[in-house]
Amino acid sequence: MKRDLEIDLFSWKECKDRLPLLLRGARQVGKSYVVEAFGKKAFENIVIVNFEFRPELKQCFTTFDPVEIINKLRLLTGESIEVEKTLLFLDEIQECPDAIMALRYFKEKLERLAVIGAGSLMEFALNDPEFKMPVGRVQFVYLEPLSFGEFLVASGNEMLRCHLQKVSLGSMLDHAVHLKLMELLRIYLMVGGMPAVVKEYLENRNFLNCQRIQNSLLQAYRSDFGKYAKTSELKYLQRVLDESPRFVGDRIKYSNIDPDSRSRDIKQAFNLLKLAGIIYPVYATAASGLPLGAQINERKFKLNFLDVGLMQNACGLQAELILTKDFLQINAGAVAEQFVGQELRAYSDRYLKRDLFFWARDKKNSSAEVDYVVEVDSLIFPVEVKAGKTGTLKSLRLFIEEEKSLFGVRFSQGKLSLHDKILTLPLYMVEQMKRLVREVK
Repeated sequence: MKRDLEIDLFSWKECKDRLPLLLRGARQVGKSYVVEAFGKKAFENIVIVNFEFRPELKQCFTTFDPVEIINKLRLLTGESIEVEKTLLFLDEIQECPDAIMALRYFKEKLERLAVIGAGSLMEFALNDPEFKMPVGRVQFVYLEPLSFGEFLVASGNEMLRCHLQKVSLGSMLDHAVHLKLMELLRIYLMVGGMPAVVKEYLENRNFLNCQRIQNSLLQAYRSDFGKYAKTSELKYLQRVLDESPRFVGDRIKYSNIDPDSRSRDIKQAFNLLKLAGIIYPVYATAASGLPLGAQINERKFKLNFLDVGLMQNACGLQAELILTKDFLQINAGAVAEQFVGQELRAYSDRYLKRDLFFWARDKKNSSAEVDYVVEVDSLIFPVEVKAGKTGTLKSLRLFIEEEKSLFGVRFSQGKLSLHDKILTLPLYMVEQMKRLVREVK
């Protein structure tokens, strides 16, 4: 499966002032696959150092001298490692924090050797208070599950994706094309973007097997708990993992997740799953200026799950989705809100941390809430997600009036249109949002 990240990796390879790269992302989103695929295409050879499979290779990093490290790796792996010809891939790098710290010296003393590190639980190593981050000498890049656009390419519908990239308000989509994309979206919402699940669907079109793989992935996340949490914390992690998918789209109160546990225990579990990349908080922002993250209220937040397919599986909605015509309205529209949030993350700048925000006004008899708030070219736009083809836009219009936005964005099952300061986009066009916003403004 071709990943969009490959484009960034090829640009990184050609960069004159290239830094060692750390690829961040949750377990099983395809980090190792994309690096290995890129390495085979872009270099004469790729040397993979997996610290889980070969823990003895950690001994190569008892020094921070890159030349000495490379000489040891050559001897222990028996492989050629040459500047400009080799990609050195340090996989499961969180198992060797010294390797992360050594990366800064690669930039200083062996800068033309291409080095990429990745790991499923790397965030915990980076956030350890005793860890010394090589600031300014390492570049981060983020990988999410397959986006809907990547799913179109993987499923043989690359022409549809290319067509969407050219659609404008002056060239509407044909109705038959719209129906085809909505059907593909239905499939994506069931399968999700986890590479193993997508692979199973594309090879066998077996939704039951897809569900079984999703179950295995969720169990793998549970199995990881012991690697980054104390035994006393495991039950809270389990509780938050089980309940989080059901709270997508809702304001979160720790007491609602488990009324029988202390809020601080649930909060700690929530933060650990956030580090693992399984859940993403969506914080309330005043949205009165930029950056949006400078005006958040950390006590007011919703959440986005790692993957819409995993979310559906955890909520037990797979069979309902297959049989229900109005599939997006299941679970009070949470499916649609999860999908749009996940897409917004996927199409964000891959070199920046992915943050999501929403807007809320909590006043007696005059409350309002907008699902997402985004920044496009230093301007703030409200985004509302409507599962059905119709629905009131009271909160969206209120935001436009109070915050003096040029217009608002609505995602729905409807077709592309612009009317009365509302840009309506079909749900499958999240990738095109910023381009169309620029076209309108």
